[in-house]
Amino acid sequence: MVTVAVPLQRDVVNWDEYIGRFEAPQDVELRPRASGAIDQILFADGQRVQQGQPLFIIDPRPYRAAYDQARAQLGRAQASVTNAESELARAKTLLESQAISREEFETREAAARTAIADLAAARAQVRTAALNLGFTVVRAPISGRISDRRVSRGNLVQDGQTVLTRIVSIDPIWFTFDGAESFYLKYLREDASGERRSSRDAPNPIEIQLADETGFRWKGRMAFVDNAIDTNSGTIRAHAVVANPTGFLTPGLFGRARLLGSGTYRAMLVPDEAILADQTRKLVYVLAADSTVVPRPVVTGPPVEGLRVVREGLKPSDKIVINGLTRLQPGMKVQANLTKLTPRAPDTAPGAPTVTTPPSAEAKAS
Repeated sequence: MVTVAVPLQRDVVNWDEYIGRFEAPQDVELRPRASGAIDQILFADGQRVQQGQPLFIIDPRPYRAAYDQARAQLGRAQASVTNAESELARAKTLLESQAISREEFETREAAARTAIADLAAARAQVRTAALNLGFTVVRAPISGRISDRRVSRGNLVQDGQTVLTRIVSIDPIWFTFDGAESFYLKYLREDASGERRSSRDAPNPIEIQLADETGFRWKGRMAFVDNAIDTNSGTIRAHAVVANPTGFLTPGLFGRARLLGSGTYRAMLVPDEAILADQTRKLVYVLAADSTVVPRPVVTGPPVEGLRVVREGLKPSDKIVINGLTRLQPGMKVQANLTKLTPRAPDTAPGAPTVTTPPSAEAKAS
């Protein structure tokens, strides 16, 4: 006596699993743009900071003095221009009355042009001095979480050399992983057939589970697939963008992800214990019309509702042996007890997004 059942039918979507880590989209090693002694430190180690927030103040007195000197030079240059233009105007009047030579007039004209050029240089010096003075306030270049301070108050820092601290952006955050070449080829063919769009062109959904979690609670969208396969590992780099408003996700965290791996297709569901392994094949026993059992090769998929997806090899009307398989031999006549399969677990798989057919080559060219 064996137990048989007709497989359940469901519309399912395949989700491919990957291992990866969270990564900061922006990672800044903060260095000063002015040299001098640290005068103030304006943040607490490890806090969240906003772009533009003051973090360090370098002693501004030498730079303020240089700025005041540049302003004074600017005033002197402006006075020289006023004087040179006045002398040029008088020389023009004298030239018209032939009281001075043409050579002397051109000399005063050249002096006026030189004074104007000196004024432009003085203005540039003021702008440079103002920039240098502004650089004494070291501000956060990005929003994110700051590390600890690498210098203390009173330390001398060098322009472009001394590391002050490090800031990483955390919202949004990237989930970075490597995909096998076989998966990459599968996605290319699905994109070409219109079954599933490439993650290069579409924000395909991805769900992530942390090391201490049982469910895939973190949701994201694919944003990047690299332009080449690593010849050493046979994998290709990719990342998804994940919202992280609370800052819970931290760069470097390990995660297990499932990525949309196919379009929607009709599949049969059977219990795992009904599937036997025969070297490289998977088999199920099907009850024939004459009450004999026949082995049938099948192609399996992921678990859904506590049962196993069978992608190929079964028909909706097939009666599958689900109990008593250890005593069976191909062609054996059996007494069968028909039962009905029911889901063994809730369906936790995410729904399939709408898949649109990609434009043709002609449309892309146009």
